[in-house]
Amino acid sequence: MSQLPVFNVAAHLPDLARRQPDTLAVLCPVKSDRHGRAEYLRWTCRQLNDESDLLAHGLEAIGVKRGVRTVLMVKPSLEFFALTFALFKIGAVPVLVDPGMGVKHLGKCLAEAEPAAFIGIAKAHVGRLLLGWAKRTLRTLVTVGRRWGWGGYVLAQVAEKGKQVAAGSPYPLAQTAAEETAAILFTSGSTGPPKGAVYTHGIFASQVEMLRTLYDIRPGEIDLCTFPLFALFAPALGMTAVIPDMDATRPGSVHPPNVVAPIQSFNVTHLFGSPALLRRVVSAGSLLPSLKRVISAGAPVPADLIEKFTALLPAGAQFFTPYGATEALPVCSIGSEEILKETRFRTAEGGGVCVGRPVAGMTVQVIRISDEPIPSWSDDLLLPAGEIGEIVVRGPVVTREYYNRPEATALHKIVDAQCGGVHHRMGDVGYFDDRGRLWFCGRKAHRVRTASQTLFTIPCEAVFNTHPAVFRTALVGVGPAGQARPVLCVELKEDKKNANREQVHRDLLQLGAALPHTREIATILFHRKFPVDIRHNAKIFREQLAEWAARQLA
Repeated sequence: MSQLPVFNVAAHLPDLARRQPDTLAVLCPVKSDRHGRAEYLRWTCRQLNDESDLLAHGLEAIGVKRGVRTVLMVKPSLEFFALTFALFKIGAVPVLVDPGMGVKHLGKCLAEAEPAAFIGIAKAHVGRLLLGWAKRTLRTLVTVGRRWGWGGYVLAQVAEKGKQVAAGSPYPLAQTAAEETAAILFTSGSTGPPKGAVYTHGIFASQVEMLRTLYDIRPGEIDLCTFPLFALFAPALGMTAVIPDMDATRPGSVHPPNVVAPIQSFNVTHLFGSPALLRRVVSAGSLLPSLKRVISAGAPVPADLIEKFTALLPAGAQFFTPYGATEALPVCSIGSEEILKETRFRTAEGGGVCVGRPVAGMTVQVIRISDEPIPSWSDDLLLPAGEIGEIVVRGPVVTREYYNRPEATALHKIVDAQCGGVHHRMGDVGYFDDRGRLWFCGRKAHRVRTASQTLFTIPCEAVFNTHPAVFRTALVGVGPAGQARPVLCVELKEDKKNANREQVHRDLLQLGAALPHTREIATILFHRKFPVDIRHNAKIFREQLAEWAARQLA
């Protein structure tokens, strides 16, 4: 009987340690000065592999074994990398949640995940104790840093147990199969309660290869890791991970030199950042000649930001805006060259945001919009090019289910008996143009259904966003679906906060009246600062704005 292939995502690390043991794997700042200069703690590939081996031995000795769901709430650090790879090596299942989702959602997510182990900094343990997170299922506790009277182990004790068990031997990597659960990653909950997407080792392996091929990422590159989850791909892709001195939960508040200085000091070649973070970096105006590529996702990236950022890059470097979600990534991608020369103009006219062509290996289709579950796939669901509908995707990086959420799984997954897989309903609307490019038109849940038509957020908002005083807009509906009143919420630019609002109001009405799809928007409200997601500081919480607008109009 032939042996099944092993897909353990941690397998990249020991391989890297063998091939290039002295190459730096992770650099973590101690503390930056106001110019962004800092001392860095450094681990080579061999050191990261050895430390994760030691912790894997220790964690297994205290009960964190293969298949054990383990909450990991640790800040980006050397320990974060070592612990994550240790858990993967064991075959344990890290449960990764976004602390910014709010206390209410956090507690519900952890209860749903039913973890048996909890590894976190002291602050996370305080929250666990005070709010009773997952108290019914937790059996093993590990504190990274100082422990204040609760039980369990500190990380140093886990490492000591690892030494006793291992006696210097490497940890035997769990022989995980492609379909075995590797992690549970919770969505941001931008349009409803966060859900735990079940990642398999096969999905992670496919993501690594897709990203490597799509962006021509090569061993020896340097990655500035501004988003903790994506930072874990760096060692798998053979890149050195440089952690900036920043609050990863508040990228829009980053001190620009804390990003610029490490890029320049370490000749960083690869940068992923949310639009909010990159806007802060642009404000510094510093040239970034070592960068080969910049990637931004999480929300549509304005063309003016792409234009300003590419002016800081060397010739040949591109700014990419991939399309995807926690449940499926990457799906599509497009570069700054095509955006700035062509698609930005259609966007400004209300054509949506072009997110590019499907990534090789991914099937992307547009179907009729429905808010109901679709149990099985049929080609009769498909819409022709040019017609706005619901975006669905299928491929090796698509998750099959949400953990402990059968209703959500039924609503977001369509079983395809013919191919034996599932189509994931992205929750987005859009269309294909005649050149095979996908255009994003907003979230399905955010569409505004008036008595006469359905309005989609992105095509409408883009028309008004062209006003020089406007930072961003958000279209919301007030009233029941089918009878909703379209309301445009407006946030002005910082330097335009004192602009003549009556004049801006008149200008916006004039812009809207010029196009058929925005002509019905006659109610405009000015908002001081939009509520946005904490993960990317870019996704607008339109549900909150709709409630605010209803109160204003009342």
